[in-house]
This record gives sequence, C-alpha cells and structure tokens, in this order.
Amino acid sequence: MPIYRLSQALLFPPPEEAEDGLLAVGGDLRPERLLLAYSSGIFPWYDEDQPILWHSPDPRAVLEVAHLHVGRSLRKTLNRGAYARRFDTRFAEVIRGCKEAYRPGQGGTWITDEMEAAYCELHRQGFAHSVETYQEGRLVGGLYGISLGRMFFGESMFSLAPDASKVALVALVEKVRGYGFAYIDCQVLNPHTESLGAVNWPRAKYLQVLAEELKAVPTRRGPWT
Repeated sequence: MPIYRLSQALLFPPPEEAEDGLLAVGGDLRPERLLLAYSSGIFPWYDEDQPILWHSPDPRAVLEVAHLHVGRSLRKTLNRGAYARRFDTRFAEVIRGCKEAYRPGQGGTWITDEMEAAYCELHRQGFAHSVETYQEGRLVGGLYGISLGRMFFGESMFSLAPDASKVALVALVEKVRGYGFAYIDCQVLNPHTESLGAVNWPRAKYLQVLAEELKAVPTRRGPWT
C-alpha cells in the first residue's frame, strides 16, 4: 500500500490505507490540518530529524471511560489527596514537561519545537487542554490532548512524582464523564495506559465510533477550568 506525500492542500487520504500505521508524509501543522487529522482518525508522530509523519494505526488504543482501572496503590494516592488537580492553567508547562520527560527505550522526544508551538496554538484556540497535578503548589505531573465533539484525543503525559500522571488521567476521566464523553483515544497501547484500562480496538471500529462521537455534540471550546 502507498505512503502518500501531502501537499499544501488541506486533505488526507483515507486512514484505512495506512500501511503498518503510517499513512502520509509532509504537509504542515497548521491548526486546520491538525483538527482535520484528528477528526479523521489520524495524528502526527515523528522525530526531529524526520519530515512530518501522519499515522492511523490498526489496532487503535482506546480507554473506555466506564472501564478506567484504578489499582490499589493509585486508590490510596487518591484517597489521601496527595495531589491538587487543575485544568488548563499551565498548558505550555505541561507540554514542556512531556517533551522533557525521560522515557525508557527512547533516545529523544517526538514533541518537536514545531509540534510544541502547534499544540500551544490549538490551546489558545480552545481545542487543546491540559490536566495538571500539583504537590505543595509545584507542578509534578499532567497530560494534554485535543477535544473534538464528544472525544478526547490524549497526546502525552509526564510525572515527576509517584502516580502524578495517573491522578491527572483520573481527573480527566471525571471531567469528560461529566461532559458525556465515553472514550479517550490513547493512540498506541503501552504498559502505562494498559494498566489504567486502555484496550486495542480494530481501526474500523475506532473510525466508526469516532464519526458518531464527533456528530454527537458541538465541540466544547475554551478553557476547562
């Protein structure tokens, strides 16, 4: 199957044509293209020394809000109120924390300067959101992602203290459940998200549900504070 080269035209090939998850190369990270990508089941993921690479993996990792798994250790952390939780107050610092986080087995980060600037712009436009965890007033963990319709697309998380990013995810689940969301896109399954209840879906199922959730309600733009 082909890997498409994007032009400046605002369009993507069908996500079903992605080979081993990789669909297209090139294009740009302007807000309109990023929003079209997410609404089509596509996201950017590449290294600093690569062109922009666009992916639509099969299978797709999804966390069903109703099936969030809170283990014994995390439950104890939540019960003792170890961390304060906030939304959309320090987005730029959260994405920088994700960018600088050490990840075993990875030599660098996929959050390039270009991506950092692009998602900060989406935050200014009311589409990107952050969840932050604080310990004695210090930012010690969080996550960020995009919200469209009734779907949240998780991008990355970081933690500088035990369970800090997991507490942020629990806060996100509580928030989006209140908005009527049923699913959080986790893109690619890893041990961290799997431990919290994320599972793999066939891409066809994901794309069908995505279309339904995007049509369900208008996008809730603006700060989630």
